[in-house]
Amino acid sequence: MHIVEVNTPATAKAFLEVNVMVHRGNPYYIRPLDNEVNDVFDPAKNKLFKYGTAKRWLLKNNQGQYIGRVAAFTNSKYINKGTDYPVGGVGYFDCINNQAAANQLLDTAKAWLVAEGMEAMDGNINFGDRDKNWGLMVEGFDREPVYGMSYNPPYYQHLFETYGFKNYYNQYFFRMIMSEPLPPRFQERHAKFAAKPEYSAKHISLKNLAKHAHDFATVYNAAWAQHGEGKEITPDQVMKLFGKMKPIMDETLVWFAYYKEDPIAMFINIPDINQYFKHFNGKMGLLQKLHLLYMKYTGTCKIATGLAFGVVPKFQALGVDSFLIQEAAFIIQGNGRYTDYEMGWAADWNPKMHNIYKNLGGKQSRRMVTYRYIFDEQKHPFERHPIMEYK
Repeated sequence: MHIVEVNTPATAKAFLEVNVMVHRGNPYYIRPLDNEVNDVFDPAKNKLFKYGTAKRWLLKNNQGQYIGRVAAFTNSKYINKGTDYPVGGVGYFDCINNQAAANQLLDTAKAWLVAEGMEAMDGNINFGDRDKNWGLMVEGFDREPVYGMSYNPPYYQHLFETYGFKNYYNQYFFRMIMSEPLPPRFQERHAKFAAKPEYSAKHISLKNLAKHAHDFATVYNAAWAQHGEGKEITPDQVMKLFGKMKPIMDETLVWFAYYKEDPIAMFINIPDINQYFKHFNGKMGLLQKLHLLYMKYTGTCKIATGLAFGVVPKFQALGVDSFLIQEAAFIIQGNGRYTDYEMGWAADWNPKMHNIYKNLGGKQSRRMVTYRYIFDEQKHPFERHPIMEYK
């Protein structure tokens, strides 16, 4: 077996195909879009190249067949609370069920990260935001992944743990059947706020995205500032996000709550576009875009998925979240477009988000793990991610 660096169009194509190879015959596998994977490693497309770098490798067997792949990356913006040493990442790992092959891939990534000054590596993670391709799936293989969700064969857990990775934190996904009514306390809390004219909740209008981008940035920055990870976002950045989402957006899935005219909470959901992408075999050209629009307007997608949720700290613990979600439920459940709701992941260090999902009636459906491998545990003893503290 020998390592091949990805540095030509042919090896970049092989990097994509290895993922297809390890999932061959799996009826739940949905091939990610080729251009989205390629864009992660394109400095012109991925803003994180301003703060780090990335490299990819393939593994060939003695017969010349590609049997594995891995990427490694550094990112000075990658901060975890309680960690005071530089941590790199490994991701896009795929491999046949062979520990020696996995070790060779991971050793290659480790050696490069050591040369880059890193003292540990987290995996299987993304060279990007945590809402996509983050974590190694260890439970929940019996359904199709929603868009952005990591999906891998079950034996990867053994390959990672045998190599020496340890569970840094769990990522829990929750699911609910859309037709099931929300628990009674939602109606009770909703009634309290509905009786106060200064409170309101509205879904967005595609004709007024600039205002909604400002609302999103206001809530997001206030709700996540306490996390300490520098997650500030600007309205212009949100507009770029909305611009990408607009072709598949459903206005009735994106909601904001207001106190008088000020945004105080958001509940952002989208149709699960994997239900479209699974027909495209990784491609997204003109024909696929036309096919997507046809499927959108004929109601092909029956799954909605959570993208973001947050409440401005001043209004937390008052029940505003229940008011907002119930207002949304009146419309979303009433129109009957969706049968399932897949919520975004909540880490085990974020108990408040866990409680929100459970109180919503969600049932745990999958579990990912973000693993950590410390190069010298004598210097940096392993500790799990600390529990999030709330102000």
